[in-house]
Amino acid sequence: MVASLDGYAGFKHFLISSPAEYVAHVETNRPEKLNAFFEDMWLELGQIFRKLSHDPNVRAVIFSAVGERAFTAGLDVQAASQGGVLSQDGVSDGSRFATRVRRHIYEFQDSVGAIEKCEKPVIVVMHGISIGLAIDLSCCADIRICSKDTKFSVKEVDIGLAADIGTLSRLPKIVGNLSWVKEVCLSARFFDADEAFSVGFVSRVLENKAKAIETATKIATLIASKSPVAVQGTKDILNHSRDNSVAESLRYTAVWNSAMLQSNDVATAMLSGIKKTKPRFEKL
Repeated sequence: MVASLDGYAGFKHFLISSPAEYVAHVETNRPEKLNAFFEDMWLELGQIFRKLSHDPNVRAVIFSAVGERAFTAGLDVQAASQGGVLSQDGVSDGSRFATRVRRHIYEFQDSVGAIEKCEKPVIVVMHGISIGLAIDLSCCADIRICSKDTKFSVKEVDIGLAADIGTLSRLPKIVGNLSWVKEVCLSARFFDADEAFSVGFVSRVLENKAKAIETATKIATLIASKSPVAVQGTKDILNHSRDNSVAESLRYTAVWNSAMLQSNDVATAMLSGIKKTKPRFEKL
């Protein structure tokens, strides 16, 4: 049974619910525009994931989109073209205009990056049209699954720019096949769910969106049943290891666990294993 999540009713562009204990479900809610994003949306998205990150009633997050046609068609190009920070004002010189644009890009990057920085594991569920910003968003998630009808594209070169919100930095580390990454990024060609699975971009492909959401909910519920100290530590250490050497990551892990092993969760988990009971962990 899906329940509301206290403290999240005020958001305009996203639906936030709780399909299971300690699980939050965030849904982009602009299906009439194929869930294309404009500035207010990505700013709100950042606010939501920063709030979820520190919410003791949330231990895992599912991120998907309303409607059957699209996870997201990316950036709402029409909205972006109607004035705003990217429009020359005829007064600012080149350096001042560039500074304004750079700050805008940083803000956009930080909003999307809030998914990656969220202390709780994030499972993204993609379906239908999933292009441009869809790749930026999903690259920030911890687990990616999709329905078999999903059509992906790193679309930015087709609108005259290099992807600047995270795909070009994160996708090579996710997939590990730089030739394939360069092919799809340079050509902006579409690739389907089977190809995404074959290169390791997604870990599961489901029959349809409903099945994908159901699977994500099962995974999230399982994760949420574990020690939040252990789960959040595991996410943080894995992200650190991605960007650092083995030696640095081992040292980081030792320092992390020197503090986190002092929690009651270790004893609780061990005792439940011995007694064959379901452990209950304190909120974090």
